[in-house]
Amino acid sequence: MTTVLMAAALAIDWLLGEPKRWHPLVGFGNLTKGLEARLYRQHSRLRGVLGVVLLVVPITLVTAWLRGRFIVLAPAIDIALLTFAIGHRSLHDHARPIAAALQASEQALAQQLTARIVSRDSAAIDPAPAATESVLENGNDGVFGALFWFVMLGGPGALLFRLVNTLDAMWGYRNARYLYFGWAAARFDDLLNWPAARLTALSYALLGQTRLALRCWSEQAAHWDSPNAGPVMSAGAGALGLRLGGAARYEGEWHQRPVLGAGDVAAAEDIERALQLVRRSVLLWLAVTGITELAVHA
Repeated sequence: MTTVLMAAALAIDWLLGEPKRWHPLVGFGNLTKGLEARLYRQHSRLRGVLGVVLLVVPITLVTAWLRGRFIVLAPAIDIALLTFAIGHRSLHDHARPIAAALQASEQALAQQLTARIVSRDSAAIDPAPAATESVLENGNDGVFGALFWFVMLGGPGALLFRLVNTLDAMWGYRNARYLYFGWAAARFDDLLNWPAARLTALSYALLGQTRLALRCWSEQAAHWDSPNAGPVMSAGAGALGLRLGGAARYEGEWHQRPVLGAGDVAAAEDIERALQLVRRSVLLWLAVTGITELAVHA
């Protein structure tokens, strides 16, 4: 049943994509901003912890209660929650226009489009590598993390992951404003993402240049500043035989990031190759989940 529900949610997400209006995450983002305005203190980790608890726990518990209270509707609730939590179609909708702009030699447009999905200065973005990095990392953040917690805890688990991941995207910055207040959101996201990120990295490795991917993961992941993005991006870059990472400019300052992967720097066509790796990994997860379920119930 879990595999069927996963497949149904993925199919709905692929057919419909993100809502154009009334997106639930927009409402959650507005709620987050409102609570932040009331709770925020620059040097208070405790208030950041309280913010995460108030924003995540009640919503997750209510959905879990509804799922348990209305058993006959539980499959539909699970599908709805997982559809909300994943962004497989969205990943493609954001990345493919960048590749198209590059192939049409519209560099400025490609930079503008890439700036929508990465937090770098648009004028200094090299679109193809940046978009490829984003696809690989958000394959985990936008797809596999939610799938993992759906398998573990059903629809409420997928929802829990998506809400925490959204809070990390809003509060989890290591800057003057959020270094303390956003600490809990960042650490909770790291914790929830830990198992899924390593399964994602393994999936990328198995479906690409396996030896190179595993070597890059082993040698490079620990040098990246994120404990979960490091394995995902190094294994993904190695699987594709590409070199990612390196210098990037944020808020006017250049940062020398570690090099990930090995081979040529990503080009326009590699964006689609990264998307294909994510798609094939989704099929792998469905297959493994389905086989596991059949074996357990045999």
